[in-house]
Amino acid sequence: MLRLFTLLGVLFLNLYACKGGYDSCKQKVLDSQTIQACTLAIPVQKHQRIVYSQTPPKEKILKHDPFLSLYLIEDKKGFPYPFRINMQEQLGIASISTKVPIEGKIVKKQIGLNALAVFSEPILYPSIITSSCCSLEAIVTPEGIIEKEYIQHFINTKESSYADIGIRVKEEKGQVIVNAVDPFMPHNPFIKGDVILNVNGKKVQNASMLMREILFSKIASSAKIQLIRQGKTVAFSVLSYKRYGGGTISDTFLEQKGIYFDKNLCIIDIKKDFAAYGLVKGDKLVEVNGVKVKTQAQIQEYIADFKDFSSLLLERNGFQFFVTFD
Repeated sequence: MLRLFTLLGVLFLNLYACKGGYDSCKQKVLDSQTIQACTLAIPVQKHQRIVYSQTPPKEKILKHDPFLSLYLIEDKKGFPYPFRINMQEQLGIASISTKVPIEGKIVKKQIGLNALAVFSEPILYPSIITSSCCSLEAIVTPEGIIEKEYIQHFINTKESSYADIGIRVKEEKGQVIVNAVDPFMPHNPFIKGDVILNVNGKKVQNASMLMREILFSKIASSAKIQLIRQGKTVAFSVLSYKRYGGGTISDTFLEQKGIYFDKNLCIIDIKKDFAAYGLVKGDKLVEVNGVKVKTQAQIQEYIADFKDFSSLLLERNGFQFFVTFD
């Protein structure tokens, strides 16, 4: 009898799977009310949903990832056939909304928190990306695509935190290159231009793989790094620490100092522990180490060049003043 119930359960869980292709996935989106008032609320457990939202949902929040604007909420009503996440490669995927499914592929992988994935075809928001068997492959946001590895990590971890080893990277001519170094990390062993070869004994195939290995690691764990620096192979271990910025949070390295910016480089948040700097919300950053800045990426680039201390020029109501950090 138990085996019969198990088989029936499998049958019900696969009610939508692989029957009718992407049209059945669209029907599942409709039946589950995954798209509600231009927002996403994806059932991933019978009584839990993942919500992508810039503002907190009204339902009971079980977990929140502020970097990717994801919430795990309680779903009292529940949906009997939640979306499962298949971590295997799929032969085909499509963007599923309330409109016609759009088949395509991921043409640019997600690189950490700051560079979301890109789809081969123009797609609608809100929508999700699934396989033809309706497994959840990615979440489509206005900023780009959050891939399944990050969705799975969000579901599996107790706290929505990420690890950092003091670098930001780019992919260039098949190499993964350090393009920014955290100046506030004590004794940061990296320098700009390092080419990362291996992490924890694994060959670094691309920037996407490297960032997942770093971000998903346990905070305060040791990462073994092998790289090429100025033509020589260098190897060392580095201790990870908590990631403070990235994704929908500003990522300038100053977040470790408790200072957060909007896209116009105005301060939008200051943690109480760092009130001694004399900064207030609304202060606008003008220069970093004597160089004018207009973007968060420029802040990150120029602040990483400081030696003994970093100098910031800010403006408040037409008055300019300096603040220094060490």
